[in-house]
Amino acid sequence: MSTSPSPAIIEVQHVSKSVTDSTGTLDILRDVHFSLAARETAAIVGASGSGKSTLLSIIAGLDTPTQGTVLLAGQNLFGMNEDQRAAVRAQKMGFVFQSFQLMANLTAIENVMLPLELAGRKDSRKAATEMLQRVGLGARLSHYPKVLSGGEQQRVALARAFVVQPAVLLADEPTGSLDFATGETVMQLMFDLNRELGTTLVLVTHDRSIAERCTRRITIEAGRLAAV
Repeated sequence: MSTSPSPAIIEVQHVSKSVTDSTGTLDILRDVHFSLAARETAAIVGASGSGKSTLLSIIAGLDTPTQGTVLLAGQNLFGMNEDQRAAVRAQKMGFVFQSFQLMANLTAIENVMLPLELAGRKDSRKAATEMLQRVGLGARLSHYPKVLSGGEQQRVALARAFVVQPAVLLADEPTGSLDFATGETVMQLMFDLNRELGTTLVLVTHDRSIAERCTRRITIEAGRLAAV
């Protein structure tokens, strides 16, 4: 018996991005078009300056395309205003950045509780505790970022991203600031959580070994889609 393919969770529809200044117009992305099914893992790869991070920001609705659009679970991100896009991000997306982006004045558990509290969850402390335990930081709940190692900070960021059980997790060079062994630990956690929670994982990486672990590799060359 044949099974029907999973519906697309992300549809990038003929996206282009240009910026203009006194020196002229620079085309950052040119007619990029692809879709990803739920639960897929995809690596966006290419040389520095090829447009990878811009593409990730557009998928997140944080940057706007010059042409084209992005559908998230069938919703047109750029048919919405910024407040509506922010609400969709809060409900359906998680983010992991190279620079961690933790709140310095909040403890590990408070950082992870934050998106839950913003969403009005009543069980934010319990859920945050469980997720920090899941990433091996159950003994570091009350520690502030400044006393955590880089790998520990990235695991807090990972817990914060996954605690809302997002449909999509976007990661921009998530191991770029980490040593090899710590980076391996963080990536294994990301793939484990992808598998356990069914979250679609989209990451920008220069690391060939990480890209090869993903089910899809989206190659960007000079702003164009070279392979998908």
